[in-house]
Amino acid sequence: MLYTMYEAGYYAASPLRFAARAARGFWSSPLNPAKDSDLGRRLFAGADLFANLTRRYGRPAWNINSVQIDGKPVRVTQTEVWSSPWVKLTHFSRNMADMRKAGRRDLQPAVLIVAPLSGHYATLLRGTVEAFLQDHEVFITDWSNARDVPLHAGRFDFHDYLDHVREMLRLLGPRPHVVAVCQPGPAVLAAAALMAQDNEDCRPGTMTFMGSPIDARLSPTVTNKLAEERPFAWFKSNMIDTVPAPYPGLGRRVYPGFVQLYSFMSMNAEKHQDAHKQYLEDLMKGDGDATDKHLEFYDEYLSVLDLPEEFYLQTVDYVFQSYLLPKGELTHRGRAVQPALITDIGLLTVEGENDDISGIGQTQAAHTLCSGLPAEFKEDYVQPHVGHYGVFNGRRFREEIYPRVRAFIRKSEAGFEKARDAANAA
Repeated sequence: MLYTMYEAGYYAASPLRFAARAARGFWSSPLNPAKDSDLGRRLFAGADLFANLTRRYGRPAWNINSVQIDGKPVRVTQTEVWSSPWVKLTHFSRNMADMRKAGRRDLQPAVLIVAPLSGHYATLLRGTVEAFLQDHEVFITDWSNARDVPLHAGRFDFHDYLDHVREMLRLLGPRPHVVAVCQPGPAVLAAAALMAQDNEDCRPGTMTFMGSPIDARLSPTVTNKLAEERPFAWFKSNMIDTVPAPYPGLGRRVYPGFVQLYSFMSMNAEKHQDAHKQYLEDLMKGDGDATDKHLEFYDEYLSVLDLPEEFYLQTVDYVFQSYLLPKGELTHRGRAVQPALITDIGLLTVEGENDDISGIGQTQAAHTLCSGLPAEFKEDYVQPHVGHYGVFNGRRFREEIYPRVRAFIRKSEAGFEKARDAANAA
């Protein structure tokens, strides 16, 4: 019912949206002599804001065609190297001729960035990808919008997610590095633990967790408290709806992306109102740089995807209510998940001082769980003056956090090389 009402609201606003687009075109036309008048700018700004707020926001493009490496432009090509109905594993391949011009001739370590499946598209990590492309072969999980997955593709739950992570790590070859951003943390740690238990050649060389709810009992945020205070049945009854026509996933039960978006925006409602008010003022002043930055941010922020019912509800249960992983009670396909058995996978945790999604300590909990790791395999870092998104995007991520991750991976790679040399000498 909720999804149907949402769709009805969109179509009901169509006449006003079309009128706003027409007005926007009229008052921005170079043929309109009044377009630069105070009235013209005000009417254009109002029409533009209304049209943007009521339009559809689809999957954003990556727009990563090149990166600067040591001051040299290096072309980048996106390639889908593996997929299921639920995800595309995307490789950002750098042009080798350009790499040689930039003085990079050595093989660089493979990194799997596991993007969150929590409402936004993987493109929210565009800045993360661009940073890692400086020094790594970058792969990222580009999760599907559940409303676009037909019912015949079957269900997708927490355990399927975990299996997908393991399969993608295997595709990257021996000892790849994995970076889990926010929500994937518990599943990625569980996958690494199982691969370590099985002594798989493709178990991660390092695992980096950024703002992840490994143990959501610690420093609970507003999001954590909501999940804890509401009974599980409430989430099933109030947060799940059925995908309507005309979407390919017609009939699938999902946690709608627009519900998640409303939850996030309501946490900072005044901030978003002020941002749109400022956008309106910038439009009227003709400040193109400021309006472009606003549109770039909200084009990404307002693009959301639906989560499959099974995955969403199990995540609420396992991670935010039952705390199965930190309590040592998580099982996967009948097997106990035991992070304490990890002995040779580097562990780096990164948190933001002002994170209001995953409080300080929630990510650090991975160190306690991985009790079998020697101290030299572990590092923890808390970034001052950043919130949740600053942990994996923005200036401080590029200048302060990423260099630490890069150094940690390099240290691990040096250890692998030393071990291989010793084995060959023997």
